[in-house]
Amino acid sequence: MSRKRVGILISGRGSNMAALIEAAQGKDYPAEIVLVASNRPDAGGLQTARAAGITTAVVDHTNYGKDRAGFERALQAVLEKHRIDIVCLAGFMRLLTPWLVGQWPNRMLNIHPALLPAFKGLDTHRRALEAGVKIHGATVHFVVPEMDSGPIVAQGALAVRDDDSEESLAARVIRIEHRIYPLALQLVAEGRVGVAGGRCRIAGAPMTDEVFLVPRAPA
Repeated sequence: MSRKRVGILISGRGSNMAALIEAAQGKDYPAEIVLVASNRPDAGGLQTARAAGITTAVVDHTNYGKDRAGFERALQAVLEKHRIDIVCLAGFMRLLTPWLVGQWPNRMLNIHPALLPAFKGLDTHRRALEAGVKIHGATVHFVVPEMDSGPIVAQGALAVRDDDSEESLAARVIRIEHRIYPLALQLVAEGRVGVAGGRCRIAGAPMTDEVFLVPRAPA
């Protein structure tokens, strides 16, 4: 099986990007990171990608003012130029329009720091603590036009500690993110993820429902 060509979109330091790059260095990994693109020329992750020998690109959204369509068409042109098969969002802080999402049906992944469908949007760790939840975690899902609502590919969970702060919870959740994002990309690149009725089914994966659940991390 030929390796899938992956483009990663970032806006900042790209810690999940780094986890994907590291995973893709395995000789048996079914995906190759061939492009890291950012909407911010000062994104720290661009230097990390260059140090790993990966081509980088910048499509600065500020050059387009309120022309979201123009920005997205320029971004799409970069992805097409590099013959990207799968797009991974890794801290890409731009809301995408239905047009761009529609170019990548079941081929655009995102990582979210919560157990979706709970706590969509921002400030997930603070909101989880305020809600008093006992279990928290992270989710990899396909991107659809509605924010944080696409079919779930993988989730990882941990127990919330009584003494957790927003910072300590975030630090533990990001370790889960770094585990499940490479796993989810692997499953998609291997062609093992199917979507039916808005849910993912994963060939050969242990399931309790249609969602592949990574074993819970130690508390």
